[in-house]
Amino acid sequence: MLFVALASVVIASCYDNDTCTTTSDERVRLACINSPEPRGKRAEPVPAKAARDHLRNLVVGEKVGIRRITKDRYGRTVAELFHGETNVQQEMVASGNAEIFWRYAHQCVWTEWK
Repeated sequence: MLFVALASVVIASCYDNDTCTTTSDERVRLACINSPEPRGKRAEPVPAKAARDHLRNLVVGEKVGIRRITKDRYGRTVAELFHGETNVQQEMVASGNAEIFWRYAHQCVWTEWK
């Protein structure tokens, strides 16, 4: 198995349940997951807040590994985050705070195991 050293960033805040900002002001959209919307037509505020709080507990103030994949239409970096050995996206799904976003699942190898 080939291991690649990941870049690292420090997460300053998480705006919602799938978008965080680094201490260098890079906005990061977590790849391959979708979670409840906090506002809008399809809003689910209670589970959205729970998902956001779970994500914040995992990464805010922490140095995390980042695997940058692309940029989205809003200019955010689409990436996978890793806290130690934990894939943050997988943890969000395992905890019930997100689902695999099948439209983009091809970007993340771990989704092949589901």
